[in-house]
Amino acid sequence: QVQLVESGGGLVQAGGSLRLSCAASGRTLSNYAMGWFRQAPGKEREFVAVIAWTDGTTYYTDSVKGRFTISRDNVKNMVYLQMNSLKPEDTAVYYCAAGGAISIKRADFGSWGQGTQVTVSS
Repeated sequence: QVQLVESGGGLVQAGGSLRLSCAASGRTLSNYAMGWFRQAPGKEREFVAVIAWTDGTTYYTDSVKGRFTISRDNVKNMVYLQMNSLKPEDTAVYYCAAGGAISIKRADFGSWGQGTQVTVSS
């Protein structure tokens, strides 16, 4: 059983930066990948980034490439999402998720955190 808790959300102006954290506890050895998803008001939850625990392989959705960076600390069981050059369209609740393989599909992640709000003003 994996427990995930996100933190680091807040209000920031367009062009600013924010760093999200995800603390994982429980049976983390049974998970291969950690991902970040987001859900804006009135929209479906969408994929943002994913990283493999083992070798650090990453994949990002096109809209955040060059601006966001996902990273992990295997010893501390922490996953991070560094967000730079934030835009108003990045406003959403951001969720941390754990899964058995690198994927961009919500259904492939079996464990989810409760989310942290990120609001970008213009």
